[in-house]
Amino acid sequence: MPESGKTQQARSARLGAGGGRAGLKRWRPASALLSCSACSPTRLPCFQCRLMLVANGASSVSKEYQNILALAFAVKEINENPKILPNTTLGFHILNSYYIARMTYKATLSLLSTQQRFIPNFKCDRKKHLMAVIGALASETSANIATILGIYKIPQFTSGPLSPVQRDKMLFPYIYQMVPNEALMFIGIVHLFQHFKWTWIGLLAMDDNSGDRFLQMVIPLLTQNKICSSFTVRITRITFMDDFAEVVFMLQNQYHVFLESKANVYFVYGEPPSLHILSMLLTAAESFGLPPLGKVWIVTSQWDFNTWSIQKSWDIMVFHGALSFVIHSNQPPGFHNFLQMIKPSWSKGDGFIQEFWEQAFDCSLKRSYLHEESERMCTGEEKLESLPAILFERSMTGRSYGVYNAAYAVAHALHAIYISRSKQKQLVEGGGLSFHNVEPWQLHHFLRNIDFNNTARDTVRFNANGEIVEGFEVTNWVTFPNSSFVRVKVGRLAPQEPQGQGLTLREDHMDVCINCPEDHHSNMQRTKCIPKNISFLSYKEPLGIILAISAISFALITALVLQIFVKHRDTALVKANNRSLTYILLISLLLCFLCSLLFIGQPVNVTCLLRQTTFGFIFSVVLSIMLAKTITVILAFMATKPGSRMRKWVGKKMAHLIIFSCSLLQAGICTLWLSTSPPFPDKDLHSLTDKIILECNEGSAAMFYYVLGYMGFLAIVSLSVAFLARKLPDSFNEAKFITFSMLVFCSVWISFVPTYLSTKGKSMVAVEIFSILTSSAGLLGCIFTPKCYIIILSPKLNNKDQLIRRNKIK
Repeated sequence: MPESGKTQQARSARLGAGGGRAGLKRWRPASALLSCSACSPTRLPCFQCRLMLVANGASSVSKEYQNILALAFAVKEINENPKILPNTTLGFHILNSYYIARMTYKATLSLLSTQQRFIPNFKCDRKKHLMAVIGALASETSANIATILGIYKIPQFTSGPLSPVQRDKMLFPYIYQMVPNEALMFIGIVHLFQHFKWTWIGLLAMDDNSGDRFLQMVIPLLTQNKICSSFTVRITRITFMDDFAEVVFMLQNQYHVFLESKANVYFVYGEPPSLHILSMLLTAAESFGLPPLGKVWIVTSQWDFNTWSIQKSWDIMVFHGALSFVIHSNQPPGFHNFLQMIKPSWSKGDGFIQEFWEQAFDCSLKRSYLHEESERMCTGEEKLESLPAILFERSMTGRSYGVYNAAYAVAHALHAIYISRSKQKQLVEGGGLSFHNVEPWQLHHFLRNIDFNNTARDTVRFNANGEIVEGFEVTNWVTFPNSSFVRVKVGRLAPQEPQGQGLTLREDHMDVCINCPEDHHSNMQRTKCIPKNISFLSYKEPLGIILAISAISFALITALVLQIFVKHRDTALVKANNRSLTYILLISLLLCFLCSLLFIGQPVNVTCLLRQTTFGFIFSVVLSIMLAKTITVILAFMATKPGSRMRKWVGKKMAHLIIFSCSLLQAGICTLWLSTSPPFPDKDLHSLTDKIILECNEGSAAMFYYVLGYMGFLAIVSLSVAFLARKLPDSFNEAKFITFSMLVFCSVWISFVPTYLSTKGKSMVAVEIFSILTSSAGLLGCIFTPKCYIIILSPKLNNKDQLIRRNKIK
């Protein structure tokens, strides 16, 4: 801190017992209890900072350091302002509570003793006269401090919420609360739930008296507003590092409660020690092999990303989008410039700077502390701007702002005494006002009636209950992968409005994401979850109607062709190409068209079992017939040569044997499929964001592709054989037509595979139906259109003599 005409620096005590780079065997969290001693030496300053550390202890100074700097900045401004307490210097002294009652009592009693001599109630240093105490965040710590300070009627300013007992002015009349009543916050949070229609939530609270008080207040409030809790988890507070592993393993078991819960919103109430444990568990869940939660966190004013040294590299993205009701804060002018002055050498009176600098920048300021070759020396020129927000925030937080205002409240109260005594002309020699005969209890009259504007132009005053008259700000926590975050103010809860009606929100500034239930999706504004629509290829929609009409039309055409061939069964053309195989082929094609209807409509057990297996088997029969027809043509041609041994293979038996054997193998594949992993009706909740796809799960994708692969094998063999037989005498040869039809068939199904894999839902079903209809129609058209033309339109060509004559001409 720079010297001025009004202030000077006195050398402070450095780190206490165990100072240095201690291990983590006895780790006590050190969320600082800030104890401000406003003192009044006439000439000499009394600026001292000391952090009381337990032997071999280590603590997190980085985040708490801003609270210390806020106090130092306020005292600096007050001492440099000639309009407040002229010719008087304020100083402060900082002690640590460790969240342990014994240590809190000891620290408080030390304030009532002569420095460096622990003799409670015996104080001979008149230059350092205790006037007020600022602390602490935890309500239990505040109560422990008040138990002792109340005897001396010393004003106490708290940075955290108080229990109803502690707010009782008959028991604790000398406490001033720098945060609004938390009952207002709870009502505001309930209104937040109602605003977003969050009616199913999870509750997390500390496993202590404050957690019990929270549940007693909140659960009836939620019930009255028709909001239900899915679960209630109690978080254990730890004081020593030795307890950490046990607590984490216990919370790891409770983590499964989070995973099984349908609630998307978790309401968390806790104080820093418990919030540290919850934060560490959630960020370390991945290392335990636990899936991320993806929930919205609603947290109270005590929440902060307050990190210990081992947490610096942890991912805080799990808390992205969290909403918290925080204490109102503002940015006093000059605070950012004050932070830029902070260097390891900025003040001999700062006993925290070394510990803060080493923790924040992961280096050592003293070469003798280097224990590992990988550890580097600090240059002292590191920039606070380079630190992630999880380690140090450059904007004044709500807690730091409360400390800042508390220091000014004490200064204004002392100044009011100065003015009062100045009017009575109670001045000492040298023109300075003596505070040696001013007692702390005399400040209460002025504190209760205090009303001033601070440097940030905010009004500071207390109500009849000693609570600061201020509301809460709704903050959206936007986190980033580099362990930094931004507090985005998205709303405000005004204190003047009754029953939390003063809640105003700016949803356009929010970045809140919740995982909707699997059967819901978010609306366009992403403000609520709405049910997904059911999707399947229905007979009632245009696509389903078109495909159904097409299938029936092709089936009728096939039936008509079959009728034509049966009617003209004794003609030369029908008899020349194996009449029985033609009938089987037409019936199979008819069934191919009709089996596509199994794919339309809501999937049920029967249709799921039949659609793919029926389609696969019938198409295998069709392809087997095509192969049998082609092989029959080749054998018949080869048998016409003199002395050929192929004559014994010519006939219906050979064709039927080919059809039977090829179809039997496909039937075996389908039977194996149905007996091992049969298809079944299923719901696809994830492929489309706004729809639930009702589909048939194939059971075994491998078996499905075995069926398609076998069909592809038959198609390629049939195409190859037909291609080789296409130039045989064509009076009795339809191989040319089969070749062209198989080209169409293969083209359809080759294009089917990538198209099928790239579509989802009913579009995928429509692709398969289209492929079935197209390939079947290709076979029907390519093979039977020329024959129907001769039978119906050119009957003169449909006789044996004409066919023989045409062959001779060729």
